[in-house]
Amino acid sequence: MTTFVKASHILVKTEEEAKKLKDEIASGKDFADIAKQVSLCPSGRNGGDLGYFTKGQMVKEFEDACFSMKVGDVSNPIKTQFGYHLIYLTDKKD
Repeated sequence: MTTFVKASHILVKTEEEAKKLKDEIASGKDFADIAKQVSLCPSGRNGGDLGYFTKGQMVKEFEDACFSMKVGDVSNPIKTQFGYHLIYLTDKKD
């Protein structure tokens, strides 16, 4: 059976910026609002929402993080060739 995850993310250039944003989210700031303001990815316009996807659709580091997270979690900064991501896992289904 195929597992689908639904995630949102914020893409920034530096690990330091990603850590700062994670602290802001932990302090109660809204993930989607931050994504709209600062994410370098076009998905930022939609609050970082990437919709549902399965294994093999995203770069490995990003995918590995998504599939190891619990729904509602916000990741630590994840480095890919695009920069540093904060990932918010919003759903997981088989």
